[in-house]
Amino acid sequence: MARKKATFTPEFREEAARLVVENDRRIADVAREIGVGETTLGNWVKKYREDHVGDEPPLGLSERAELAELRRRTRDQEMELAFLKKAAAYFAKEQR
Repeated sequence: MARKKATFTPEFREEAARLVVENDRRIADVAREIGVGETTLGNWVKKYREDHVGDEPPLGLSERAELAELRRRTRDQEMELAFLKKAAAYFAKEQR
């Protein structure tokens, strides 16, 4: 038996996407809560972000500095992780 395709109003879609974007919630959690698929809600969130791209206020000086610091730390941690992976592979090979 074929399932009927659920239809949602544009207001419902926007409100669901707003729950994710404005409250920094995970798509999976909100999707489970409102009873829609994760992919569906992900598409709604993507469209919401595209439609409201200019609505966010620009970053302040302290926020820009924090963002730069976080990017630097992420880059450093990625380099450390790559090194540790190579070291683990080297020592795993050596023990055989």
